[in-house]
Amino acid sequence: MKRSSLAFLSIVFACSLTLSSPASQQSRLPAAPAAPYRALLDQYCVTCHNERAKTAGLMLDKMDLAHIAESAETWEKVIRKLRGGMMPPMGRPRPANDEAYKLISWLEMSLDRAGIAKPNPGRATIHRLNRTEYGNAIRDLLSLQVDVSELLPADDESNGFDNIGDVLKLSPSLLEQYLAASRKISSLAVGNPSMPPVTQRYAMPPDISQEDHIKGLPLGTRGGMLIRHNFPLDGEYDFRIFLLRNIVGYMKGLEWPHQLEITVDGERVFLAAVGGEEDNKMSDANFAAAADAIDARLKTRISVKAGPHDVGVAFIRKNSAEYDEPLEPHTRDHDLQNMNGIPLVEHMDITGPYDATGAADTPSRRKIFVCRPANAADETPCGKKIISALSRRAYRQPISAADIDLLMTFYQFGRSHGNFEAGIENALTFLLTAPKFLFRTESDPPNLPPGGIYQVSDTDLASRLSFFLWSSIPDDELLNLASQGKLKDPAILDQQVKRMLADRKSNALVRNFAGQWLFLRNLQSSHPDGHEFPNFDDNLRQSFRRETELFFESIMRRKLHLCE
Repeated sequence: MKRSSLAFLSIVFACSLTLSSPASQQSRLPAAPAAPYRALLDQYCVTCHNERAKTAGLMLDKMDLAHIAESAETWEKVIRKLRGGMMPPMGRPRPANDEAYKLISWLEMSLDRAGIAKPNPGRATIHRLNRTEYGNAIRDLLSLQVDVSELLPADDESNGFDNIGDVLKLSPSLLEQYLAASRKISSLAVGNPSMPPVTQRYAMPPDISQEDHIKGLPLGTRGGMLIRHNFPLDGEYDFRIFLLRNIVGYMKGLEWPHQLEITVDGERVFLAAVGGEEDNKMSDANFAAAADAIDARLKTRISVKAGPHDVGVAFIRKNSAEYDEPLEPHTRDHDLQNMNGIPLVEHMDITGPYDATGAADTPSRRKIFVCRPANAADETPCGKKIISALSRRAYRQPISAADIDLLMTFYQFGRSHGNFEAGIENALTFLLTAPKFLFRTESDPPNLPPGGIYQVSDTDLASRLSFFLWSSIPDDELLNLASQGKLKDPAILDQQVKRMLADRKSNALVRNFAGQWLFLRNLQSSHPDGHEFPNFDDNLRQSFRRETELFFESIMRRKLHLCE
């Protein structure tokens, strides 16, 4: 693997956690003399790169091979040029391939020796959790899936990546958005019974095909959408479906009767007719009023238990035959002025809760309430136990008494204005905006001399490993090993890397790293010419991304097996 290659950056990092590096193996070999390589440079390189000619500002005749580390950056450039066959230039005398390879290997080995003898790891900058890491941390801390794109703005990027600590700043306006997000998330996680009804909209991409069955929806349906929605409380919720209209507001596909159904966890809860003779006549008389009437028909209110549920919307498939109007050479319809075709779902609104009766049992409440107070005297000890467990995971380190006392003051304030759960919710709101949660920091050991080198602590290593492989906080197993000082053991570290890679959360390594490195995120804004590519739609766009992710993942996981 080339030194300058980024293709296996993630693989190199993971392997370096479990194996001694090639440089450390080379450092045990005796150093080769520099004289033969000095002669090789003088013969093929110094003729141009000398103090008199100063070609490209490089003077190799003045470079001391006995102290190669003093000009490490220059020698790295020399290595890249030699490896790429760019030097010596075409038409100039060149060394034999084996001689050039020996020179490259010697330079690399010398730089590696110097690096091991006097390492310069740099300093870990303060790193704010970016939007993706924040959402994943909420998911793993509270078992609550939230759409962070609706809560926080997109992060600044550097070299195509949005997880570079130097550009992840925190402005006053961004802090306000974190505070608003923490209030909403805490209310959803605890299940605040005083929560007002809110509307969540789920929109379909305008160019997605709805002619075939959507994976996860009931068999015998076509088109529509399948979403995972978190219902914060036991209560009633309004479901409203809006169908796609063309550019002038005409609703397509009303010539023939269709049936639209709504399902919750695969069970049908609503069925309505769309299209047919009456709807078609109504549309011919006044297509805007007809479309409004049909949208108003596609509304229902049903009771739903709190927690995450799969909500599906789809049309009942009448048959699998292709419709014959219009007869065109291409199957995709990009013309928003077309008045023919089949009805399509544009978006769905879920509004509620109404007549809420509380949240009896949800994944987030099970995660938060590890104890239940039997009486008023038990509330403070139970609250401290809950807060201690949450803060340890959120802060990713052992918790001090001062940390707990601060969080308990917020608990007491919430408790004084409500009940026990209100106190927990208020403490959780502060926890999700605390600097120890929002920022990743690494402290120097006490009494460290200026410029001193030290081994990363187990707790910091746990965070590095977790945010690299999972883009999220460490789990209990990783934190327990770190607190016991066992994570630095190569055998245990190796076992943890393999365990974490086997977890489905490691898919974040593919979606985040590959998604940014290969610009897969930019596919969403890619719109090829509709006349040149009439069959391009969002289905194909997502397939492009998924195919590349699978290819990257297959290479990554096969390569990682070589680390064993």
